[in-house]
Amino acid sequence: MRIDLHTHSTASDGTDTPAELVRNAARAGLDVVALTDHDTVGGHAEARAALPEGLTLVTGAELSCRLDGVSLHLLAYLFDPGEPELARERELVRDDRVPRARAMVGKLRDLGVPITWEHVARIAGDGAVGRPHIATALVELGVVGSVSDAFTSQWLANDGRAYVEKHELDPFDAIRLVRAAGGVTVFAHPLAVKRGSCVPESAIADLAAAGLDGIEVDHMDHDAPTRARLRGLAAELGLLTTGSSDYHGSRKTCRLGDCTTDPEIYGEIVRRATGAFPVPGTGG
Repeated sequence: MRIDLHTHSTASDGTDTPAELVRNAARAGLDVVALTDHDTVGGHAEARAALPEGLTLVTGAELSCRLDGVSLHLLAYLFDPGEPELARERELVRDDRVPRARAMVGKLRDLGVPITWEHVARIAGDGAVGRPHIATALVELGVVGSVSDAFTSQWLANDGRAYVEKHELDPFDAIRLVRAAGGVTVFAHPLAVKRGSCVPESAIADLAAAGLDGIEVDHMDHDAPTRARLRGLAAELGLLTTGSSDYHGSRKTCRLGDCTTDPEIYGEIVRRATGAFPVPGTGG
């Protein structure tokens, strides 16, 4: 089985619609794909309706969190999307995205970049607007050569000149809320240092003690020594280890299935979840 547990659609900051994403996942030879848009489950219904036969959909979301001033993301799988407390927190995060993005556009204009809110809003469309949409605008304006080039201290990185903080969950609260909604949590790309500051390993241990289920080890932003280090940490803390592409369509260079999760680990995630179940494709 080929299992990719971290992808994004136009419901957040990917370039494939949810329907296109599941069709592309099937063409890429995947057996299981998780749709984990940022702080939203808005793409799940479309993905479910278009799911090709032979492909299983894992519903999820990537939750924006902050711990001691450091941003981090938690992948939440197979939770009940209607659980009111978790739904309310996701809504708070989403509601803050527009004013935050407008503020970043304002900072960029103060830096002399001829960017407009209308340009960014057009790129975001109906998705949850975020930094990748602003980065795409910078590419289109010729300010940077690629989306990745925009995520530096010069522009949009966590310590960047145009960065603006947003409402983010406390990760301990997020773990509690996801567990209460019957879901499973995995720390996304925990040592992706190129994205900015990362939480220390002691914090990962604290999160594990609070009920974190796993860490994403095999990821494009983790080199071989980092992956080995994370595997050792996971073994020490009793955490599951996953692998995923973090696919965003044409917005990033990674492809569906570039990194995958072991079938036994996937089975354990499904076994632990009580809020929702994987959806088998029927040729929709």
